[in-house]
Amino acid sequence: MILNDSPLFDQCPLHLNANMTTQKADLIRWALVETSHPGNVGSAARALKTMGFGDLRLINPKIKGIAQEPEAIALASGAADILESSQESSSLEAAIGGCALVLGLTSRDREFGPPSLNWESARNLILEAAVNQQRVAIVFGTERTGLENERLALCSHRVWLDANPAYPSLNLAQALMVCAYTLRETLNKHFDPSVSRPEASGQALPDYADPAAVSAMLEHLRDGLEAIGYLDPRNPKKLMARLQTLFSRSRLHKEEIDLLRGIAKQMLLRK
Repeated sequence: MILNDSPLFDQCPLHLNANMTTQKADLIRWALVETSHPGNVGSAARALKTMGFGDLRLINPKIKGIAQEPEAIALASGAADILESSQESSSLEAAIGGCALVLGLTSRDREFGPPSLNWESARNLILEAAVNQQRVAIVFGTERTGLENERLALCSHRVWLDANPAYPSLNLAQALMVCAYTLRETLNKHFDPSVSRPEASGQALPDYADPAAVSAMLEHLRDGLEAIGYLDPRNPKKLMARLQTLFSRSRLHKEEIDLLRGIAKQMLLRK
């Protein structure tokens, strides 16, 4: 059961610094994967609006049109505009397209997958991306099982919140609120729009490939490795998982994706 806010909370409103620009906030996408409860979507929308964010993406929710469910609208409590502007899609790849940095929130360690870091370090990466006007996606998994491996594989980093190791469990909307609040603090404290970006000083911006492009390249490379007999599709072992981990650590640029696809293409031509 999801409870509405208590009278005590209403008597102690938050006093927020208004200096986080809409431009900074618009660079951040908040993606909820396969959310089950409409109330969590409504609570997430409220948290985002309270902290000055608004780009909510809903990936294959259990209820189609979940943002328009009465419970979602009730728990949004004044943030109905965030629900109305939210985008629902069937794939995470579509939601994170064009994002140079994709952070998957999960407390579970994995044998393979993207490099891991704590939320404090992740905020510094987000700040760097914001300075360079690069888009960022922050991805949350399901209420029951969190972020599954195949979704985490689409992220550039696995991120965990510093919590009680004996009970590192937060409600989905609570976790999002913690991230939104602390990210707002980081952007307000350290983002200085008067500081020249690399492009303004003639330096080239890092042109990172989005994780969806990396995933597509890996499928192309898999086909190439099968074509030359290096990968046995009947017994692939952990080759592709290891390659995926390797490329995640490298944060590939777009031109490097093109290079690797060219290699895969030549492999297929030799078939």
